[in-house]
Amino acid sequence: MPRLSVIIVTFNSAREIGECLQALRDAAPRLPHDILVVDNASTDDTVAVLARDWPEVRAVANDANRGFGAAANRGIRETTGDRLLLLNPDARVTAGAIDRLLAALDASPVIAIAGPRLVDDAGRAEVSYGRQIGPVAELAQKLRVRAQERRWPVVAAWIERQAQVARFPDWVSGACWLARRDVLDAVGLFDERFFLYTEDVDLCARVRGAGYRVAFVPGAVVRHTRGASRTSVPHAANAHYRRSHVAFYEKHHPGWAPLLRTYLKLKGALPDTTKQAP
Repeated sequence: MPRLSVIIVTFNSAREIGECLQALRDAAPRLPHDILVVDNASTDDTVAVLARDWPEVRAVANDANRGFGAAANRGIRETTGDRLLLLNPDARVTAGAIDRLLAALDASPVIAIAGPRLVDDAGRAEVSYGRQIGPVAELAQKLRVRAQERRWPVVAAWIERQAQVARFPDWVSGACWLARRDVLDAVGLFDERFFLYTEDVDLCARVRGAGYRVAFVPGAVVRHTRGASRTSVPHAANAHYRRSHVAFYEKHHPGWAPLLRTYLKLKGALPDTTKQAP
């Protein structure tokens, strides 16, 4: 039985999935592993591309887009590895990255999740870890992301330096992380009320609440093309982000949730929580 299971959730990922799987093949981890792709009812050729070009990769298709968390949960339940690599289709692992994440988990039984240093195609660090989402931390995070995207010299240089330092943040990006299956099973996997976004922060919070730690491992480098799937349905993705944003505050910061709703309503961005996925 494989000790490592790689789970990739796809949605309209025909253009990205090949490079993702090729990188996994080229930078294969030291452990025996299997790969499962869970497709969230893509409307492009994702499933056909997998069948044609990657027959050795097991793929299952949902009959509807159930959101990232629900699809990832299905992948976790349908695999057997005691280490789980969750990977976005627009992420490409580099040589040694997975092994360094495995080493981080092996270094201490209290480390339950390990995330790599995510970089863009130019090699610039992505802001892929941080403090628990809250009014102050979220504002600081958005400023860092904007500074990095716009290349504000002083702040961008500081972000690059910080991305070279190993640490134990509150969360690491779900674009790529390695986790212990037994810990995820114990805390209940992803909360499926978060259709898209914040599900990774929520799960990290529950893992930490159970007494485990989340590690950021800068020596493990993964290239990430942010939002590749999101661009196929940008309006729907924005709406899902807002719904998850509100749901996160209702769960973790109920006192702030009405203020967030008011703010979004004034902006004309308050989501309709009755609508489902496309």
